[in-house]
Amino acid sequence: MRRRATNPAGEPPVRMYHVSKSYMAGQYALHDVSLEVRRGEFVFLTGASGAGKTTLLELIFAATEPSEGQILVLGRNVARLGAGAVPALRRRVGVVFQDFKLLDDRTVEENVRLALDVIGTPRREARTRVFQLLKSVGLQHRRFHHPKSLSGGEQQRVALARALVNEPEILLADEPTGNLDPELTIEIMDLIMAAATRGTTVIVATHDHSLIDRYGKRMLRLENGRIAEDQPAATARLGSGA
Repeated sequence: MRRRATNPAGEPPVRMYHVSKSYMAGQYALHDVSLEVRRGEFVFLTGASGAGKTTLLELIFAATEPSEGQILVLGRNVARLGAGAVPALRRRVGVVFQDFKLLDDRTVEENVRLALDVIGTPRREARTRVFQLLKSVGLQHRRFHHPKSLSGGEQQRVALARALVNEPEILLADEPTGNLDPELTIEIMDLIMAAATRGTTVIVATHDHSLIDRYGKRMLRLENGRIAEDQPAATARLGSGA
């Protein structure tokens, strides 16, 4: 297994200090958010549509910069990263987007293998790892197909496989089971949960309250861009305002 890069001992992979994000003057997608997420911790991020979940994930991924405050991801201040440092950070962060962002002109195998190609993984090793991961999400038989020939649920599983193949230190998932049936939802969530047991820090944004109850992990509920609840693992339950 690939050796992980690590932060200085004991340093949380994700830290936010009074972070706000405004796209228009006086209108905040996130407002004064402070939090820490420990290494290997699994966190559910929930809240109504427009509460700021996607914005928070985008800030961690350095897809956008905070308007105020400071964000440290894997020990790096994302607002101070030079253009060349952002791709290096992102290679350590796996992301499952709501719209998948699969490349239509590449096969399923090529989409998943892309992260390994970027870091120069030998082709034989890369294909073996991709096959094993596609098998774990039930799509090994579709590896030579193109994304447009797949159902929405299948595309979602390809996106998850792509996010996990490089064994990221952080995994961010935005509604990763939104288009899946209940049985496959549990299979996919178990796969994500297994990543956390191997030391990956996982943040999953979801509207599915039953998942939060089932897994009993830490739960952050956003409301109007602010953290309204921060329930620890094993006692995480949605408040009445979620």
